[in-house]
Amino acid sequence: MKNHFLSLGLTCAVLMSAPAMAQTMPAPAMPAPDALYQSFGQKAGIAKVIDNAVDRWMADPRIKPFFKDTVPQRLKFSLTEQVCQLTGGPCAYTGQDMKTAHAAMGVNKAAFNNLVEGLQLAMDAEKIPFTVQNRLLALLAPMNRDIITVR
Repeated sequence: MKNHFLSLGLTCAVLMSAPAMAQTMPAPAMPAPDALYQSFGQKAGIAKVIDNAVDRWMADPRIKPFFKDTVPQRLKFSLTEQVCQLTGGPCAYTGQDMKTAHAAMGVNKAAFNNLVEGLQLAMDAEKIPFTVQNRLLALLAPMNRDIITVR
């Protein structure tokens, strides 16, 4: 468990130090190989992770207020599509770009770190291998500058 929290700290540090750039969807500069999509158990496996993560976020008093106007099922659908696409799956993310989606939310670094923690715990609960988790987090990392709006 100690190593997990050390790696959580390192992951958060990487996410927080990603270059400042506008991240727009639908795709990263270099699409992830299909192997990452397969490692998550395809769309059904990704949906399980996202369902678990969103449920954690909605219950976490540290970040629950950021989701007060969120319809959980809609968020789960959108994030499943986004992660499916990012991992090389056949999905097409049709949601807003991260800058637009988070512009009025007032997300700070602490809230962002809590969100990452919830995602990692969800991946652990779904038995996603640590190296696979890190590959997804590396794809998500460039989005931090568009999600964190309170510096």
